[in-house]
Amino acid sequence: MEVIAEIGQNHNGDIALAQKMVRMAAACGADVAKFQVYDAPALFPRENNPWYAYNCRTELSRRDVDSLAETCREAGIEFMASVFDVSRIAWLEEAGASRYKVASRSIRDDALLDALGKTGKPLVVSLGFWDRPDFPLIPTRAAVDFLYCIPKYPTPLEDLRLGNVDFARYAGFSDHTLGISAAMAALARGARIIEKHFTTDKSMEGPDHSCSMDSEELTALCRFRDDLKLCM
Repeated sequence: MEVIAEIGQNHNGDIALAQKMVRMAAACGADVAKFQVYDAPALFPRENNPWYAYNCRTELSRRDVDSLAETCREAGIEFMASVFDVSRIAWLEEAGASRYKVASRSIRDDALLDALGKTGKPLVVSLGFWDRPDFPLIPTRAAVDFLYCIPKYPTPLEDLRLGNVDFARYAGFSDHTLGISAAMAALARGARIIEKHFTTDKSMEGPDHSCSMDSEELTALCRFRDDLKLCM
């Protein structure tokens, strides 16, 4: 069982804060610190997007990626990122990424999936926007772990229907609910991977802070994971 602390955009464009969050996530017991690597003007719409300026401010440069990967190595936690275009895969390869995250919004980006498959690295794939009974065919010989996901921010607990999720098929759960109850329930039902946003302050500016874990919750989730391993 592993816990992915999704820092994502929650560093708010402050790389010193991002580095601090990596060290905090490691100290709380998380297995992975995850970021998002994108070309903001190409990925995010300008019209009808109140977060467009924020999206641009939180875009990571190649130098930022290298710095954060090094911070993860120093902290003893895996560096991972969701990558949203083919050109930035090379950044992550050079930074030493051992596997990749595919975000829900990228599940039909054939060029990106093909390029990721060619790296030969394992993939963790969220299926928030996948609406078919069979899982997508990813062009790779490496391992692919699919995550159950509801793409609502935040997700009401009653919308999850976790009792219907087969965690023998899904490797884990990408959680956008408030609190950690849903993540704990998924682990207890057999999820091997929990991905959830992580923040230092839920009241900060940004679209993801309110449904993120703080350090106290991340510590509690990691302790639950460890206790569950002993129980099982």
